[in-house]
Amino acid sequence: MRVYCISDNIDTQMGLRLAGIEGIVLHERTEVLACLNKLIEDKDIAIILMTTKIVNLCPDVVSKYKLELSQPLLVEIPDRHGSAQIGKTIDKYISEAIGIKL
Repeated sequence: MRVYCISDNIDTQMGLRLAGIEGIVLHERTEVLACLNKLIEDKDIAIILMTTKIVNLCPDVVSKYKLELSQPLLVEIPDRHGSAQIGKTIDKYISEAIGIKL
């Protein structure tokens, strides 16, 4: 099982590459969706790391996949600027999944 990173900047991709995690740098929604669909079909990929900016390019699709797929695990990671509000994102996903606001 492998981990793969879809990033919007080279710094994140290179840092994770140093840790042995393969990845790609993308900037357009169509590129992200094509890569994501390809990775989901690859049964060897267990975890897909995605920077916040990448998730924000296609939040509807990422949210749908997080709720529907058991594998791979889609994980949002903060970008290099640290502007992510992961707590709010997690609350939103839980609220959507169980139907009540936290």
